[in-house]
Amino acid sequence: MGENNDLIKLYSARILELAADIPHTERLENPDATAKRRSPLCGSTVTVDVALKDGHVVDFGQDVKACALGQAAASVVGANIIGCTRDQIERARDELKAMLKSDGPAPQAPFDGLEVLRPAREYKNRHASIMLALEATLDAIDKAREEASCA
Repeated sequence: MGENNDLIKLYSARILELAADIPHTERLENPDATAKRRSPLCGSTVTVDVALKDGHVVDFGQDVKACALGQAAASVVGANIIGCTRDQIERARDELKAMLKSDGPAPQAPFDGLEVLRPAREYKNRHASIMLALEATLDAIDKAREEASCA
């Protein structure tokens, strides 16, 4: 019973609000690149489309099939991704991972809203799902850069 109560607390009202209101859920018609990430533990997936200009994300679409924690993370990412550089996104990924794994500080702005996921640090089996949106976005940016350099 104790573990169930802990899980209920984990899914706070704010996490559920974020999960219910994910921005940029329309896929892009002509993305510079697309990437998909899957969590092997739970089967959650996030597919991301990006359009880049001068090293910044100028358009973004995502298809999120994840638990509420993964959806909440995708919501924060989607709300803040436009205008970001790869370096900012990579920093957010690294900071989120440190917050979850070693109780590090919350990611810096504009991704500081990921702080809401701090209670999930105790649930290691949820970490991969929480990381999906940022990791898929980095994969898509890398793919776009690679394709642009080959053109």
